[in-house]
Amino acid sequence: MTQMNNLEAWLAQEREVVARLEAGAGPGVARPEQITGKTGLETMQAMLRGELPYAAIAKTLDFALLEVGEGRALFQGTPGPAHLNPMGTIHGGWYATLLDSALGCAVHTMMPPGRGYTTAELSVNLVRAIGSKAPRVRAEGKVIHCGRQLATAEARLYGPDGTLYAHGTTTCLVFELPAQR
Repeated sequence: MTQMNNLEAWLAQEREVVARLEAGAGPGVARPEQITGKTGLETMQAMLRGELPYAAIAKTLDFALLEVGEGRALFQGTPGPAHLNPMGTIHGGWYATLLDSALGCAVHTMMPPGRGYTTAELSVNLVRAIGSKAPRVRAEGKVIHCGRQLATAEARLYGPDGTLYAHGTTTCLVFELPAQR
């Protein structure tokens, strides 16, 4: 597939998913009763169907969750003028947040009911500046290991032509969620 065909397919998928998210619960935080008894994958799938709210940071930083599967999460984003640093390039925090979202959500898909996680370590390597050549980028996170106490994942941030812009890894602490009253 050519870069233009890839971009057209990416944009079509993004329009479909964003329309469903906005028509559904919109940005926000799920109430405990909405997620109790659900696996992380079930929670993420419900979010993609618009049944549960998605993280408001996605709207702030102009990216969206597009796909989830067991041990995998795919985000797509568009860095813009609001994401520039004083030198006029995309702030490293934008790369890091998009990668962290893909990494964390990939780990989230592996959580059984009653288990949660938090990022303990995040490592990001910026390998190329995102320029006007990349109107959209994707961050794909994949779990490497998910145990009872620790989970690790890796992610790549790339453009429609396959150009790698950044990659990262995470270590997450896995824990029992407090019982809901």
